[in-house]
Amino acid sequence: MICIHFSDPQTERKAIGFLFGRFSCKSFSDGKTLVPEAALAALAREGISFIVEGPATYQQCIPTVRDSSPAEVQ
Repeated sequence: MICIHFSDPQTERKAIGFLFGRFSCKSFSDGKTLVPEAALAALAREGISFIVEGPATYQQCIPTVRDSSPAEVQ
């Protein structure tokens, strides 16, 4: 997976809409998006500009799991 980001929220929404259903991707609230390498060429063909930050870290790639334990009641 490759970590990329977009110059503005409008471009990011357009890109996520394009990627959805075509590629597996993961988007973060800080504006970073993880995409497979093949998605880079597809985004470029669509004219969607992006900035490559580099390979994703292990921490970015692992699934996030919410703590499902009940909250302590006092």
